[in-house]
Amino acid sequence: MLKDFKKFIIKWNAIDMAVWFMFGAAFATIIKSFVTNIIMPPIGLFLGKVDFSSLYISLNWKEYKTLEALEKAGAPAIKYGIFINDFIGFIILWFIIFIMVRNINKLQKKEGKKPNSKAADLIVLEEIRDALIKKKKK
Repeated sequence: MLKDFKKFIIKWNAIDMAVWFMFGAAFATIIKSFVTNIIMPPIGLFLGKVDFSSLYISLNWKEYKTLEALEKAGAPAIKYGIFINDFIGFIILWFIIFIMVRNINKLQKKEGKKPNSKAADLIVLEEIRDALIKKKKK
């Protein structure tokens, strides 16, 4: 893993990494909005008009009509609905990044291969074979 990290550092410069970091942050914001505003409302409607972002468990065991009322009271809570939204957003973002990296790797492999070229280890083995044949002939 350290070897791969060194290759990465050598291959990319700091500006490229900064650009990709900013792109990733902006992309994560878009995915979060997509999940919150596009994906979860139909799922909530299908499950009986549930708004996932408002699901919580009050830790002081008092009843609150809404999440906003709970927050206004300053009561501690486990906000599992927000976690569900964020988790689904993470899965979608992870999948999209996986697809992007896989396609980039395929493109890099296509560019790196030369037609009819031998692998480096095969070339070394052939050189060793040729050297041994020369030694036997002497």
